Amino acid sequence: MSPPPLPEREDIALLEPFEGLGLKDIRVVASAEDAASAAAALRASRVVGFDTESKPTFAKNEVSGGPHVIQFATREQAWLFQLHRSEFHDTLATLLGDPGLTKAGFGLSSDLSLIRQRFGVEPQGVLDLDSEFRRRGYRRSVGVKTAVALVFERRFVKSRKATTSNWANRQLTDAQLRYAANDAYAAIRVFDALGLRA
Repeated sequence: MSPPPLPEREDIALLEPFEGLGLKDIRVVASAEDAASAAAALRASRVVGFDTESKPTFAKNEVSGGPHVIQFATREQAWLFQLHRSEFHDTLATLLGDPGLTKAGFGLSSDLSLIRQRFGVEPQGVLDLDSEFRRRGYRRSVGVKTAVALVFERRFVKSRKATTSNWANRQLTDAQLRYAANDAYAAIRVFDALGLRA
């Protein structure tokens, strides 16, 4: 039996917006102590939404120095790790390499290779939700926007301006915080909606 058809862009545009996390539920990790308490909350959750952001490259042979931000979300809140801060890189590397923490996200292959380059750590416990949709019979790649429309009948709003913004900035804007947090948050919500287990 073939799966329900994927919604087209025009159909998605007509849907009500997906309710994401607000700024009060988004933590920017600012110290080793913040990182330790974030790690404890994430491990307690056992499965988290996961994504990274990198400063975009526009020149032909320019190499990305990313990721610049790594974000994790539970069902209640999100934590953003800005990688210009080196004081919590060890905590972050341990989280990324922890096979007991399921990290669910969309289209993660380039994120994972950048993490390997930057940290020299092999990410464990990673679940690319795109491959879960393939397993269920979808031939086309299913990204976060399509997945949210399919499982929640909601429109996931992604600002082009935030996508191509400078993620290496020391001070992220409110729009960047919401964008990064909700990429990870949408992933954990889709994971739950698909009935997946950690």
